[in-house]
Amino acid sequence: MNQESIKLIQNYYAAFNAGDMDTFLNLLTDDVIHDINQGKREIGKDAFKQFMACMNHNYKEQLVDMVIMASEDGKRAAAEFVVLGEYLQSDEGLPAANGQKYRLPAGAFFDIRDNKVARITNYYNLNDWIAQVGG
Repeated sequence: MNQESIKLIQNYYAAFNAGDMDTFLNLLTDDVIHDINQGKREIGKDAFKQFMACMNHNYKEQLVDMVIMASEDGKRAAAEFVVLGEYLQSDEGLPAANGQKYRLPAGAFFDIRDNKVARITNYYNLNDWIAQVGG
């Protein structure tokens, strides 16, 4: 079971890196829970789709140095990676964007149900990101 979960998370991030939002979103349950770093909890694939549309408008990111782990039963997984990004458009409440590049260690935790992502919780150091983009 845990190898299936690892493969799911690999596919999830491969779709993200390819900008393939259809595949990316199809790997989520309809009632997916999304815990936004230092933010609120959103529920549902539609909310996640809107979040990603905003992210893809404001940022260009690739995730590298990926390490994925899963529990023996495959119900939970975690990933650690580095975000290589470019800040394209100013995001509300954050410093102004002018194409700044950043390199940011990050991690994510997942619940998996029926071979789909049922919860994703992302973590990164927002103060580090703000310092990198000149805030």
